[in-house]
Amino acid sequence: MDKLTVKSLPEDMASLPVDFTEPNRTLLHGCFWEQANIAGKERKFLTYIPKDLEYCQPCLVVAPPSGHDPLTYLEASGLRALADQERLFLFLLVPEKGGWQTDGGDADYMNTVYMAIQRRDFYVTMQDNIYACGIGDGAVIAHQAAQRMTSEWSGLFSFGALTRNLLETRDARVASQEQNGSELRIAAVKCQLPVWLAVTSMDEHTAAAVNYWKAENHAAEPPLSGQGADLIWMPSPVRRYSEVNEEQIAQVRVTLGNEDVSLESLRRMWGYIGLARRHRGYGQKNLRYFKRPSDLGAVLQQREIGGMDRLWYEYVPESCTPDRKWPLVVAMHGRGGTAETFFDLTNLFQVAEARKFITVFPQAGIHQQKLGGLKNVLYWNGSYEGTPIDDVAFIRAMVADVESRLPIDQGRIYACGQSSGGIMADVLSTCASDLFTACASWSGMYHPKKVHGTYPRTAPVIPTLFLCGAEDAFCTERGEDPELPFRLIPELRRDIMEKLERCQLDIKRIQTWTTDPITWYCWPDEQGVPMLSVGIVRDMPHANYPEESWISYDQFFSGFYRNEKSQLCWRGKIIESIQDTGKA
Repeated sequence: MDKLTVKSLPEDMASLPVDFTEPNRTLLHGCFWEQANIAGKERKFLTYIPKDLEYCQPCLVVAPPSGHDPLTYLEASGLRALADQERLFLFLLVPEKGGWQTDGGDADYMNTVYMAIQRRDFYVTMQDNIYACGIGDGAVIAHQAAQRMTSEWSGLFSFGALTRNLLETRDARVASQEQNGSELRIAAVKCQLPVWLAVTSMDEHTAAAVNYWKAENHAAEPPLSGQGADLIWMPSPVRRYSEVNEEQIAQVRVTLGNEDVSLESLRRMWGYIGLARRHRGYGQKNLRYFKRPSDLGAVLQQREIGGMDRLWYEYVPESCTPDRKWPLVVAMHGRGGTAETFFDLTNLFQVAEARKFITVFPQAGIHQQKLGGLKNVLYWNGSYEGTPIDDVAFIRAMVADVESRLPIDQGRIYACGQSSGGIMADVLSTCASDLFTACASWSGMYHPKKVHGTYPRTAPVIPTLFLCGAEDAFCTERGEDPELPFRLIPELRRDIMEKLERCQLDIKRIQTWTTDPITWYCWPDEQGVPMLSVGIVRDMPHANYPEESWISYDQFFSGFYRNEKSQLCWRGKIIESIQDTGKA
């Protein structure tokens, strides 16, 4: 293991070339000082990136004990080895002179680092998989930070006695906010959180912390034990709400008699804490266990296409036997996400199991998101050094590859995606309508400034679905629209109006209903076929959630197909309005 030194961050990340055989790999590795601005004051933190790390891996933010040199502690504690072995981004906070303070300022510093590491200036992380850790007198800082911003962290673990009673600060939290220029929204609400404390004994402050987290997690008595924990409070087995979008999984664990930090103890606690991820949705962020594609039998495919290594995951339910043809759903992740993360985020594989279809999760090409910034943020329809990346050609090649090996019904091929992936689904609806039967876009539709290639339109016109949050600043605007019953940003509004014209739909002939949290707006053609549907999700930012996967398939995709004559049909009827014109 190389000796650690702090390197300087490049002034121009765009000067770093991208290896097209590993386009999602970090362009930097090693240790770097970064800055976080808290209440107008700059405070530094240490960033460690293991060599050859992929973007979007879990992030561990650590408040270490006071009085230690950060680089020395990174090595001696086992934290660096943990990051290398578990493939983590690691961030080490630095206390000011006098050590950690429990008045809330240092907790805010930790939460500010949470926000800072998502700037995508030097690497790409996700807000779904960021975890807090506190050690020694840093333990209480981690607990306070998680207490103030519970709905943002995916888990919390600590070593050492707490020096402040959490019940005294139970009402303290960060105000809800948007982070300018990114998809990050801080909801900062109280909710469940996986927690593990290692302490010498159950003193007053530890007991108060346990009681606090038990209440948040709706924990049940009596406690259990195992996996290195002396006490484990499980969540109550009684469920009032559906667990389609959020799973009640958060335990409170306590290890007594040993609060020493070592690679062994770090790995043991990470083995539980790292299981959970917190995904965006309506209302608040949702906690679920992470579903790794390979653990569920999904197969990773990699091909060189257009000079770049491209990949996708294929998920084939056992019920999709080779003796007949099955529908195919192509699901595309958002900007900065990956095929692996979208597999987990959508839970579309569960819909595939229940409804019997094959689903694939392709990974986007790359793009330079910021001036002087990274050239390899994963992004659909991006460009590299001024040359557009042909992601439509990639999707066509991928589908052809899948069809050559798997029993695909060519009349039931559908596309969906979120954000940049939603834009891609919309591009496919107009530029690959000869291949796809219907397309659903979640929190993103065609936007001329965000599509860096040009593609010829294809025939026929196909039905489209658009779902977005009422609080999605990337899609919606405040106020009223003079013609539409909802208000979108100008680029998306223009897309809606073009779809109405292209499908020859009467803007005044609209059907509206609400199935909470979605208010629906549907424009049928003269036959009653829903050629354009829009759903606005109450109290949701720029996001998608698993129930949208079910809705998109059950209420939209499954109704459309092409018959043996390649005529587009809906629920048994040929869609007459588009058969004659074949408008491109």
